[in-house]
Amino acid sequence: MPARTKKPVTLAADAYASGLVFREVTDETWGDFERLFESRGGPQSCWCMAWRAANEEARRTDGTSRKAMMKTRVQSGVPVGILGYACGVPVAWCSVAPRCTHRAGLADAQPGDVNENVWSLVCFFVTRTARGNGVLKRLIEAAKVHVKARGATVIEAYPVDEDSPSYRFGGFVSSFDEAGFVRIGRSGTRRHVVRLRLA
Repeated sequence: MPARTKKPVTLAADAYASGLVFREVTDETWGDFERLFESRGGPQSCWCMAWRAANEEARRTDGTSRKAMMKTRVQSGVPVGILGYACGVPVAWCSVAPRCTHRAGLADAQPGDVNENVWSLVCFFVTRTARGNGVLKRLIEAAKVHVKARGATVIEAYPVDEDSPSYRFGGFVSSFDEAGFVRIGRSGTRRHVVRLRLA
C-alpha cells in the first residue's frame, strides 16, 4: 500500500492538462483511493457514501464506518468510480457507478429506463494543487469512456448552478453542457438532472 502523505504534491501545470491517467477504483487501487481521500482537504468524513448508504448503513455517519462500507463494496467488486493520476500521484476522483448501486431519491427514473443501463455520476474531488487546470473536464470525459466500456447506455449527472450554496461536489451544470449532456429536469430545488446517451 502506498505511503500516505499529508503534504500536497507540486506538479507542473501540463501534468494536469495533458498527463492525467485514469484507473478504476478496485481492490488493487484501494490504497491510492485511501491515500487521496485521507490527504489534506480530502472527503474523509463522507467517503462518497451519501447517496450509497441505505437502511441500517444510513444511520452510521462517522468517517470510519463510511470508509468500511466503501471498502466492502470495492472488495466485492461493486463499481464505485475512477481515480485521476498525475505523474503516478492520485489527484482526482469521480464517483460514477450503476444507478442501481445508489439509494432511492437520487433522481426520478425516466420513461424507458427499464431498457437502459443507466450509470450515475454523483460527485468529484480534486486536490487543491490540481484545481484550475482542466481536471474536471478530463474527469467527465474519462467517466464517459469508462462507463461505456462497462456497458452503460446512458450516463446521468446531478450538477448545480455556479451560485448554488450546496451540492457543489456534483459539479456545475455549465461543465456538463459543454460535455454534451442534455438537461432533463431537476432533483430537488438545486440539482439539475442531465443525461448523455452513449452511442
